[in-house]
Amino acid sequence: MQLKFYKYQGTGNDFVMIDNRLQNFPKENIALISQLCDRRFGVGGDGLILLENDENSDFKMVYFNSDGNQSTMCGNGGRCLVAFAKKMAVIDNHTSFNAIDGLHHATIENDGTVALQMIDVTSIKKEKKYSFLNTGSPHHVQLVDDLKNYNVKEQGATLRYGSLYGKEGSNINFVSKINENTFALRTYERGVEDETLACGTGATAVAIAMHDNGLTSATAININVEGGELAVSFDKKDNLYSNVFLKGPAEFVFEGTITV
Repeated sequence: MQLKFYKYQGTGNDFVMIDNRLQNFPKENIALISQLCDRRFGVGGDGLILLENDENSDFKMVYFNSDGNQSTMCGNGGRCLVAFAKKMAVIDNHTSFNAIDGLHHATIENDGTVALQMIDVTSIKKEKKYSFLNTGSPHHVQLVDDLKNYNVKEQGATLRYGSLYGKEGSNINFVSKINENTFALRTYERGVEDETLACGTGATAVAIAMHDNGLTSATAININVEGGELAVSFDKKDNLYSNVFLKGPAEFVFEGTITV
């Protein structure tokens, strides 16, 4: 079978995009999805995303981790899918779409910058050494010294597979503060089982956790990831973080066909 694909990246978080509005893609084929995401034997990507029709919004997002399993929300993937939907003439510059965690609103600027509304956050578990919260995907957020030289893969895997999060696991974020409204972030992603160059739900979680811990009073926060820069903004009232937006570049890389 000849399969048409498109490759997108958002701050180095890269994805295989497939137009599945005709429902031709075999979504249950975990081995195929994993192969397509393989950087040696396939297209290569941190995940695979299907663009599908949706009765109640402009389109539906179906996201798979690079291990081939369908997963929770991916922020950078969502932003890249907005850019893909515009390329496919499904939307113009404003959109609403459905994902596994519900309805999302987004805008895309002429330079490809996408601002994506994330879910509200009402619950944050705050411990002495870390915070845990769900921003569409579960995230452990932990401040560390010397982030540049930190062994993210080893320490991330230890926490991801440890007793703290059990079989389901969590994404693990290691953070350092740069200034009042800027933080540096490195993330170990479950499903990829390695460090990625960026994580959108992780950047969102870090911004909210840093505000919740009193490390910043800003409600517009810059997050420097290994693949570039993201921005997170939100409103805070009582225990509710709402109007949460993740903003950054979403870029088309290449397209092609692959025989599978």
